[in-house]
Amino acid sequence: MSKQNSLFSSFKTDALSGIVVLLVALPLCLGVAVASGASAFSGIITGIIGGLVVGYLSDSHVSVSGPAASLIAIVIIAIQDLGFEAFLVAGVLAGVFQLILGFAKAGTFSNYIPSGVIQGMLTGIGIIIIFKQIPHAIGYDKEHEGDFFNYSLTDKADAGYFSEIIHSLNFAHSGIILVTLISIGLLIAFDQVPFLKKIKLLPGALVAVIFGILLNEIFRLFIPSFFISKDHLVKLPAPSTFQEFTAQFSVPDFTAISNPDIWVTAVTIAAVASIATLLTIESGDRLDPYKRYSNSNTELKAQGIGNILSSLIGGLPMTSVIVRTSANIDAGARTKFSAIFHGFLLLLTVVLIPGVLNKIPMASLAAILLMIGLKLASPKVFVKMWHIGKFHFIPFVVTTLGVVNLDLLKGVGLGLVVSSIFILRGNMKLAYYFKKEAHKEGEDIHIDLAQEVSFLNKAAIKQTLAHLPEDSTVIINAENTVYIDYDVLELIKDFYDNGSKEKNVEVVLKGFKESYNIENTIDSHVY
Repeated sequence: MSKQNSLFSSFKTDALSGIVVLLVALPLCLGVAVASGASAFSGIITGIIGGLVVGYLSDSHVSVSGPAASLIAIVIIAIQDLGFEAFLVAGVLAGVFQLILGFAKAGTFSNYIPSGVIQGMLTGIGIIIIFKQIPHAIGYDKEHEGDFFNYSLTDKADAGYFSEIIHSLNFAHSGIILVTLISIGLLIAFDQVPFLKKIKLLPGALVAVIFGILLNEIFRLFIPSFFISKDHLVKLPAPSTFQEFTAQFSVPDFTAISNPDIWVTAVTIAAVASIATLLTIESGDRLDPYKRYSNSNTELKAQGIGNILSSLIGGLPMTSVIVRTSANIDAGARTKFSAIFHGFLLLLTVVLIPGVLNKIPMASLAAILLMIGLKLASPKVFVKMWHIGKFHFIPFVVTTLGVVNLDLLKGVGLGLVVSSIFILRGNMKLAYYFKKEAHKEGEDIHIDLAQEVSFLNKAAIKQTLAHLPEDSTVIINAENTVYIDYDVLELIKDFYDNGSKEKNVEVVLKGFKESYNIENTIDSHVY
């Protein structure tokens, strides 16, 4: 293992990144759990296992796992229908299925996702983060942090991003807005001001959180009207005795394993969690400044073990989560120690200092997430994708809109469909080169075949041959072609035997290999 990838090679940097990830992951763990119909402690369990276990077993250097918004709709229905202890059995089975997928090398699926779709997913999530954090930045914390895609869980007044923001203006709080603005200012300063950027031991996110706590204490002492109440602070479970702490754990009811609904739920969770994880791993590798590649099959195995352990002690299903992963990369993480350390910190905080963390204003965390969202959905991304070309830009836009307006998996699915259409069209158009407009009467017509010519190209080549001008000579060049589909060869043969005589077109074949066996049917015009 290279020094750069060694677990402790960047201890200080990764430890500080782990602190930043903790600050982002903590409210998300709590929010996803409550939004899923489980206890807040279940989300903490998932975050701890996701950090300590999956973080260690994963092949990714930057990915961070925990309870995911993409699973909320599945989990909340399953808990309601099955009961929590029976639902935990489905979680264990889902982990087993993920292990099987990992050993079956199903993780290679992620290698076939076009870059435009991946970038569209990241941009869409960035836009969602911005929309979802604006209410928290203003002072409206009624909606849970985990409700990324679940408007059915919110009031009608909150249904839709813009409606939610407009509705939240009714709850604007001066102290919260001030904390948000100052926190954003601090984050920008630590990202842009040269001498502050050099202070690696003090990340901007940590400064923003500490400042938020101190500023609220100042409000409490000197400006009571600006004071931020506990309703707008982090809400971490705070048991007073060891018995109260252990009572928060749950175990699966394996007597319910014969229930077919449990197996259906397990398969659904395994499928959705695996896809979400593979997408995040691919995205994390793309965002990684060191451009390292992760083994997606190893990741599926790690997620499977993590989900088994989490469900055995009362946790929720997990995935690799792009919000936490982005925060980790943005904080300067270099190895997976940052993810492991964030899990260790989650464990420490829930056991030792829940009261301290419960003083953190949600506005400070909203500021951190807003900056992450702005980086993911930067206007520069749209400009870059536009310059790459329409075959990338259109799937990128479709994926972005799909993720924002539908959900993560549907948005990615739409992007893949559009990308596939462009790929098919590209194959049909780029199998050969001929510009009819550039042809002058009396000149030989050159049709240069591409490296590979599949059956998908048959219709386009047929159309071109059918529209060749009368009394002309056409040279079909296959010198650079490695493969020609049999149907296309039959089309060329048929055109020579029949179609070319109708318009008195002379056909000359160039570079066709003996293996094509086309010389036996076409005479001396082959050379």
